[in-house]
Amino acid sequence: MSALSRRTMLAFGLAACAAPGTVARAAALPRVAVIDWALLETLLAMSIVPVAAAELVLFRAVAVEPEVPASVVDLGLRGMPNFEALRMARPDIIFNSAFYTQIDPKLRLIAPVETLSIYARGGRPFTRAEEAAHGLATAVGRPEAAEPLIRQTLATLERCRADLAARPRRPVLVINLGDPRHFRVFGPDSMFGEVLTRLGLDNAWTQNTSYSASAPIGLETLARFPDADLIILPPVPPDARRLLPGSALWQALPNVRDRRTYLLGSMNPFGGLPTATRFARLLTAALLTPGGNALG
Repeated sequence: MSALSRRTMLAFGLAACAAPGTVARAAALPRVAVIDWALLETLLAMSIVPVAAAELVLFRAVAVEPEVPASVVDLGLRGMPNFEALRMARPDIIFNSAFYTQIDPKLRLIAPVETLSIYARGGRPFTRAEEAAHGLATAVGRPEAAEPLIRQTLATLERCRADLAARPRRPVLVINLGDPRHFRVFGPDSMFGEVLTRLGLDNAWTQNTSYSASAPIGLETLARFPDADLIILPPVPPDARRLLPGSALWQALPNVRDRRTYLLGSMNPFGGLPTATRFARLLTAALLTPGGNALG
């Protein structure tokens, strides 16, 4: 995460000088554009509505929440946004992450760019998500907006932890199906892995995964975790949904046979604090539902 740059502060100062009658309002409410989804959801959760953001149709389908107001201009692809639409949105500041730094030179032709990255090798996503919330709030002149979001997130996780306290002590394996024969797993260094720890749950996958999910792994590897509750994150490929119920290997897995598999609602695997909250809520509701619900 980077602090608010001198260039951005200078830009805000020049804007204030150009409009002396609206100095306080301009300084407090800059026009914000955002490329990265984790930053977008964090802004929205702090009631800071950007004028423009990237891939909103897909964001609404994958991240689901927070709700994106209709007023936000869709800039198209995160890796190659519509620069003309961005220019027409007249942002005072553009928020980006390390995932998309290749477009920073073009973004800077339109407005100052601030890079805040929740996901970085060797980092802790949850802590960096808290830092990103503070960085975003400070950059838009509303430093007080971060703490309520952080407190709300921690309170939700604490409630979920309490709700799960009486659950049998079984490890949890969080995966995403690639096809009927392969899966990806989320390790302790992912956002989901960190949330598991905060919920008092053991991640059955103990190896790090470079802050995201591992490379595709053969489905037979699931047999190494017979005691784990199996948590499946969307999307589930159509061929996997169609073929797994009839797969002898799948049906032989103790997790599946004992109906300890759970399919959660969609969420952003590279999300911020709102994703952490959504994962905790949906996971808790699933684990407290007898009989599982996934691809039996």
